[in-house]
Amino acid sequence: MTQNCKQDKRVAMFPGTFDPFTIGHESIVTRALALFDEVVVAVVNNAEKNSFMSLDDRLNFIRSVYAENPRVRVVAFGGLMLDVARAEGATCVVRGVRTVQDFEYEKNLGDIYRATGDLETVLLCSYPEVAFVSSTMVRAHLIHGYDVTPYLPKNADKSFLPCSK
Repeated sequence: MTQNCKQDKRVAMFPGTFDPFTIGHESIVTRALALFDEVVVAVVNNAEKNSFMSLDDRLNFIRSVYAENPRVRVVAFGGLMLDVARAEGATCVVRGVRTVQDFEYEKNLGDIYRATGDLETVLLCSYPEVAFVSSTMVRAHLIHGYDVTPYLPKNADKSFLPCSK
């Protein structure tokens, strides 16, 4: 039987690569905090993927955004998201959806999470003003020397970005 996001403490997991974490991601966390008591930002460490930022820099970058918010925890994981969700006490996964393609992908994942891990998925549609912002776009602009500060959380410690050092 699915828990449907109900327990004493409502904990949601927001998994992703976050390479880097953008204002679009920040918007999803902010909105999730209105629905849940705690949000765990789970940063995937995929050894097969060549990340722009190191895992430590991604973790520290996101932690700098939420340093003053005890309702947001930032953790790393390398295995199945279902296992880290269980370990962190999450009963829901929160994901942002920007496009129809995102919806199809996330719906399929949500079906798998519910079937195999008794984990619900909450999809939040991106606000139009941040829907075009992607980590891929931010990385490309950073690599080519463009100012990306409008696309990053205001209080993030930008020193963790590779091209800002």
